[in-house]
Amino acid sequence: MTFKSRFFKSAAALSVAALALTACGNGGEDTGNGNGNGDSAAEGNGGEVTIGVFNGWEEGIAVSELWAYVLEEEGYDVSLEYADPAPVYSGLSTNDYNVTLDAWLPITHADYVEEYEADIQDLGAWNEEASLHIAVNEDAPIDSLDELAENADEFNNEIVGIDPGAGLVQTTENEVIPTYGLEDMEFTTSSTPAMLQELDSALEAGENIAVTLWRPHWAYDAFPIKDLEDPEGALGGAESMHTFANAEWAQDEANSELVGWFEGFEMDSDTLYSLENVMFNENEDVDDYRPIIEEWAAENQEYVDGLTN
Repeated sequence: MTFKSRFFKSAAALSVAALALTACGNGGEDTGNGNGNGDSAAEGNGGEVTIGVFNGWEEGIAVSELWAYVLEEEGYDVSLEYADPAPVYSGLSTNDYNVTLDAWLPITHADYVEEYEADIQDLGAWNEEASLHIAVNEDAPIDSLDELAENADEFNNEIVGIDPGAGLVQTTENEVIPTYGLEDMEFTTSSTPAMLQELDSALEAGENIAVTLWRPHWAYDAFPIKDLEDPEGALGGAESMHTFANAEWAQDEANSELVGWFEGFEMDSDTLYSLENVMFNENEDVDDYRPIIEEWAAENQEYVDGLTN
């Protein structure tokens, strides 16, 4: 499969999520029968659960779709609602969303967690191998961020970012650019799909490109790219991906079994890459991930069964 076909499959699926978000008019795509408010909190087995999912964050989409399948198999009515990080954290604090599975700490989402800490609860890290990066094409003439300023012309004097509200964008603006003297380069932001499209187009044209990216992400398997070294540590060290819940919901005894499952959730990067690859690389023009999830679950049955043990 070509890089282009891999990208446009993912972009098409995310576009469907975005269209559904607009249609709902309340900040999310509803993939279950929950109403996305406090009344949707799970009431034990067979209850309703609303999961907030960050637009364009593939690892969060992947594990949220997996948990929707797992919980529905256990008798729950699950609603996945897509929104940007800021409204997800706000909705989590008011119990419009019961859970979100893609909180990055200690850096990327620290401001959101601090803002809403009185009303949300950390259920633990499920992956501790996450990190932020500036990535370039594999054959780029530089290997480190401290070489980028003097070679800016090679990259069209541009760094291509993702969503303006993303923590990675804020870190790039506030730490990376001043640390490495990149103020003369244009830092453009729009969305993750738009960034991936520019990455794909540049690679096909044989051009150099610098983009904001993070690990784990399926793009590292799909594209010939490399991370620029960060000798000053401007992007921070390794991060962890956490599950957060509305505090009142998490402390409700009726939800104890479900909370316990989330607290025990672990997924290493190889397993996550496997799931992301079948969702975003190997299948094109998909607007319903359920058949893909079911097939992946059947091939990884021992792992999936362990999620609710």
